[in-house]
Amino acid sequence: MERGLGTLLIVVGAAIVLIGVLVSTGALSWFGRLPGDVRFESGSTRVFIPITSMIVASVVLTVVVNLVLRLFR
Repeated sequence: MERGLGTLLIVVGAAIVLIGVLVSTGALSWFGRLPGDVRFESGSTRVFIPITSMIVASVVLTVVVNLVLRLFR
């Protein structure tokens, strides 16, 4: 059990580092600007509803979690 938890922490840490590198290099600049993301601006009021971006994030996280779980079985 302890070895599995250590491996899980390493995988999660590596994923966080990878996402940080992608954000800092600008590789994720498209995220939040997809077709289907709703944006309203009126004067000083801004409303942003990232519908499509959250669907993409949900699908990616589902695939990643399923792959990680299969590694531990």
